[in-house]
Amino acid sequence: MVDNVAHNRYELIVDHHKAFVAYERTLGTIRFIHTVVPKALEGRGIGSRLARHVLDKARADGEKVIPQCPFIAAWLAKHHEYDDLLVR
Repeated sequence: MVDNVAHNRYELIVDHHKAFVAYERTLGTIRFIHTVVPKALEGRGIGSRLARHVLDKARADGEKVIPQCPFIAAWLAKHHEYDDLLVR
């Protein structure tokens, strides 16, 4: 998993396919705006792997999270261990 700062997204390459979570950063906040998992990778937990990584990274960096992306928002609704990261 790499943070492609030039494209504002975390990327994961699996079997020559690129999955990613796009973001926008402001001071102390990261807004997750879009998640893409190619069809060839669907059903393999790649989206969850991305979500967990970007949220763990936000926590480590002391950032609050705005889950604009529907996938990240739905994932967070099932994983309350990340509730402390949400902007209220």
